[in-house]
This record gives sequence, C-alpha cells and structure tokens, in this order.
Amino acid sequence: MTAVPALVGTPREIRSQLEKVKADKVIVLPIERTDSRRAGLLAQTLASVMPFVEASLGEHDEQTLKALVGALVPKVPPSPTLLKEAAMLARARKAVLDGTDWLTAAKVAELAGLSATNPSAQPNKWKRQRQIFAIQHNGVDYFPAFGLDPEAGWRPRKALKAVLEVFGDRKDGWGLAYWFLSANSFLGGRRPQDLLGADAARIVDAARDEVGGIAHA
Repeated sequence: MTAVPALVGTPREIRSQLEKVKADKVIVLPIERTDSRRAGLLAQTLASVMPFVEASLGEHDEQTLKALVGALVPKVPPSPTLLKEAAMLARARKAVLDGTDWLTAAKVAELAGLSATNPSAQPNKWKRQRQIFAIQHNGVDYFPAFGLDPEAGWRPRKALKAVLEVFGDRKDGWGLAYWFLSANSFLGGRRPQDLLGADAARIVDAARDEVGGIAHA
C-alpha cells in the first residue's frame, strides 16, 4: 500500500504545488502557530495512514448503511392498536384545525395593533399568563381566534382566562382545543367556544364540571 504524497507550506506555496498534482480530490488542513518541521511531520503521518483509513471506510460502508437503516426503522412493526390510535389522533387534530380559525402570533399582533418589531412577544406573554392558549403544529404556535375579543381591540377574552385557570395544567393546548371545539353535555350539546362571548359563567361552570370528572375518573 503506497502512501499518498503530502504537500506542506504556506497557502501561496500550496497553491503553486497544487498545479502539479494530478488527483481527483485534495484535503486541506490549515494549521496555526507551528513551524515547518512540525507541519512536515504531521503531513507525513497523515499521508502514511490515509490508505488504511480509505480501506477501513470501504469495509465499513455496508455496516454503516445497515446501522442507519436499523436506527430509522422501528424495532418491531407497529401494533394494530397503535396504528388505530395514531389514525384517531390524526383525525381529531384535523377536526381541531378545521373547526375554527387559528392565528399565528404575528397575525394576532397585527389584529391587535401590537409592535411589529417583535410581534410574538405579547401573544406569548398572554399565553404564559394563561389569558389565552395555543396549539403547536409543525413547530409553530397557533392561537384560537375565538379567544380574542374584537370589541376589546382583539385582546384575549376575559372569560377565557377564568376557564384556563380552572383547567390549570390538566390539559395541554391540544386538549384545551378539543374541549372548546367539542359538543358539551353540560352546555346542552353546544360547544364551549360558541358561548365564550355570550355566557361566560356557564363556560366556567362547564370547565369545573370537566375537572371534577377528570378528578373522579
């Protein structure tokens, strides 16, 4: 196995030497604060081991491919129950997305006339203060349009904060969305989102009833 030649020198010297090299590819390894002798020794060492590295890589290509495939493919096939649950979750989330208008933080800021410099700041602050909630879809937060009051400058409805305080950490954004968009027996089959601006007290009572049911489930 013949060692490949190594080039050592300043960038200008290397450019000159490269014109005489017949190779498909070259590897450049910049080194700071060293002398010519040490640079030469390092180049010789790298050149001597390069044939062995290339041979090793060739031998392990197939093993590497198998390892990558193994990491990407589940260890066991998904069970029918898991597939069924995934399909049900996908349908439920699609129903949520189709059930009302969902707004990005930038859109909320635009409607509310907030600062355009950092449009997500105030909506995210409202979320932290539990004045409104958001669902995360494809890495983006979306806020429910029904949670904003157009008569109050598109600020969060006061009734929404009361409901979110009742639920606390019992439901995440998607859980809250399911609840607001689903027919509610406590409300006579109506959806909480439809009564949020008209009968806030009943919505809060419905949330308390839901929390009571969760506690005794």
